[in-house]
Amino acid sequence: MTLKDVIIAARILAKRPAYTLTAALTIALGVGASTTIFSVTNAVLLKPLPYRDPNKLVIAGMDLRKRDVRDLPFSNADYIDLRDGTKEYFSDMAGVFTGRIVVPQEDGTPEQISLAIATTNFFDVMGAKILLGRDFNAQDGIPQPQPPPNAAADNAPARLPGTAILSYEYFRRRYGGNTSVLGHNITIPGQPGPVIAGVLAPGFRLYFPPDADVQPAPDIYIANRLGYDSAERNDFSIRPIGRLKEGALLQSAQGAADGIAAQARQTFSIDETAGYYIHLAPMRQHLVAAVKPAILTLMVSVIFLLLIACANVGNLLLVRASLRQQEFSVRAALGANRLRLVAPILIEAVLLSVIGTVAGLGLAWAGILALRVLAPANLPRLEDVRIDGAVLAYSALAGLASAAIFGIVPALRASRPALMNVLRGISRTSGMGSGAFLRNAVVMAEVALSFILLIGSGLMFRSFLKLQAIDPGFDPHHLLTFQIQGIGNNRKTPEQRAAFMHVVTEQLKSIPGVQSVTGSFPFPLTGEFSPIRWGTEDAARDPSRFQATDFQIVLPGYFEAMRTPLLAGRTFTDDDNMPKRDGVIVDDALAAKAFPGQSAIGKHILIRLRTPEAEKVQIIGVVAHQRVTSLAEVGREQIYFPDAFLGSGAIQSWALRTGSDPASYESQVRATLKALDPQLLVNKVQTADSVVYDSQAGTRFSLLLISVFAVIAALLAGVGLYGVISTSVRQRTSEIGVRMAMGAERGDILLLIVAQGLRLSAAGIVIGVIGSILLGRVISALLVGGIKSTDATTYVSMTAAFLAISALASWLPARRASGLDPARALREQ
Repeated sequence: MTLKDVIIAARILAKRPAYTLTAALTIALGVGASTTIFSVTNAVLLKPLPYRDPNKLVIAGMDLRKRDVRDLPFSNADYIDLRDGTKEYFSDMAGVFTGRIVVPQEDGTPEQISLAIATTNFFDVMGAKILLGRDFNAQDGIPQPQPPPNAAADNAPARLPGTAILSYEYFRRRYGGNTSVLGHNITIPGQPGPVIAGVLAPGFRLYFPPDADVQPAPDIYIANRLGYDSAERNDFSIRPIGRLKEGALLQSAQGAADGIAAQARQTFSIDETAGYYIHLAPMRQHLVAAVKPAILTLMVSVIFLLLIACANVGNLLLVRASLRQQEFSVRAALGANRLRLVAPILIEAVLLSVIGTVAGLGLAWAGILALRVLAPANLPRLEDVRIDGAVLAYSALAGLASAAIFGIVPALRASRPALMNVLRGISRTSGMGSGAFLRNAVVMAEVALSFILLIGSGLMFRSFLKLQAIDPGFDPHHLLTFQIQGIGNNRKTPEQRAAFMHVVTEQLKSIPGVQSVTGSFPFPLTGEFSPIRWGTEDAARDPSRFQATDFQIVLPGYFEAMRTPLLAGRTFTDDDNMPKRDGVIVDDALAAKAFPGQSAIGKHILIRLRTPEAEKVQIIGVVAHQRVTSLAEVGREQIYFPDAFLGSGAIQSWALRTGSDPASYESQVRATLKALDPQLLVNKVQTADSVVYDSQAGTRFSLLLISVFAVIAALLAGVGLYGVISTSVRQRTSEIGVRMAMGAERGDILLLIVAQGLRLSAAGIVIGVIGSILLGRVISALLVGGIKSTDATTYVSMTAAFLAISALASWLPARRASGLDPARALREQ
């Protein structure tokens, strides 16, 4: 192959712009789609985490197996047990937890920031670099002095000041990069005057799954002054991260962790009754566990799409090779060897692949921009999704593989020309017949792959429809939701906070058009819930009977404002929202579990929320179950407490029921609250309809992408089928002429050609059905609402849809064939 061969091939392609554009665009679609999804696969699943030697980082999670609770954070004491008991396998272990707080800016206006409490060795374990100042040291983590037993509050020892390290981004945003802030105190509620010790290098982030409730980019890190008393085993907050020693095996470390958990179960009855276990997982594996099935499913989908594109272009090249049989036969007769015969086809294939790959990169760039907008919040490392060296290498490899797949078979056929046909003077159209079986086989493969994608799209669509029909347990229409931060900053006592929240409620109610006002912590469908323990009175004698439930702190009037159905008893009143009251409301799921076949009203259950010991509360009402994490998950049972149960002021999320568009009330809400207290911060303002919409993001994202791929695949398969039938019509021109000369009607010819296309499609669909069933596990991880991967409705509807596409693709060339002039058709042959 020489440069001259390349120039000749380029000229040939340039003379056939329709053929060249069709083939290149087909490859561009396949390469572009697969490159887009590979960029996500690379960023999320393949690219190492941006830490020092990240493959040695291990995340520890706490499981309460008897309560079906997984991946909880650790208490200080449990973290210390794990750290000290695994030193044989970990060179070091750190811990971190995060939250959001409101702090005053320089001008006094409130600002919400994210705060992390980290062990003093945290940045060393992670390999983070300090840009300015210093890292934490051991002195920064000395525990706060504990007051003597029964000591008066005014005799408590002075609290040690905290030590803070700022993120580079916060350092630039808040202090403008002024290094003089090092050594100065900052105001952090609940922290005794932290001193700024250093500034992190740019770009440091925490990578945890979204349901771990860890802020990815904390603004400030405070050194954790760990406590050691066993009472803290009930306060779960720390996420431990260990660094494996050189040569240490994760399995061995897991064995040591199992021993630590077993010892805790023997020592502490609460751990035994809860079924306390520890699991260890590589940090990257822990991060992507929830999204890996969806990403792999999408990757399989685009690989199918790329194969379909290759098959389509392969068919085009087969037709081209068939049309050039006379040329290749003449070349062979003149002494051309096999390499010289295959060179034109292979060079055309490579040129088409190069054009398609370059165009595909452009489509991938646009696709990545769209992905960043459409991707759900639970997709980690979204900021790393880009076209980098690895993505470029994949795109080039996909292009080369495409050229090999769709170019090799036509090239091999070109290397065996039908020399005798040329010598006998057989027409060009008869040369097409020699490759008919192969072209038919390629189309059947296209149909099969396309049908598998259509089944996946249909199953996702059915899941999405089921999701739309799920009742979230409240009415989201005409409901505005928002958060109010900073209520407790200047109101230290429960009485002060309760009084202020009453004022907030009344002022918001006074806004014209507002029908009702309520507040809760947390809010449904936000995923911010955490479990507590509950049990019937039998659990007092047998602690193993305690179970996990989600709890919610609400204001009186919550269920009325949310329009959550009351099924029995009554809802909270202002009298219930008083200290030391023991009335609670449960959902129908907990009532049925606690008192099957009985009324739960007036009965007592035990809960552990305010104290390590179980306390008795009385059920005053039963309401319908609310979805707490997403519409796709039923979730745990729920218990509702009035705001005063935990001392008032826990409410952060608020909601207004309005008579018109709730979004139009945002400015009035902000103005009302600012007039009450300029230090209050109002954020996360959105309609409840938006909350419901966002909770479907994962399913909607997968549905959108798989549907786009499936539609493209079906169109490509239809085009491929059209090409094969058109070629068949050209090949059978004389046969059609004879049939028409013998009296065949136009409808007979139409039926003959369309039946040929439907037979090819039916064979491909049968293969696709088998493939879909075999690949059912791949898609099943994405299905919700009880839809199974073998859903009969989907299979029937997709089969009918694809047969309709096939009939249309076959009818177009059949229509042309039925309009042939018999005499002319016979004369041309």
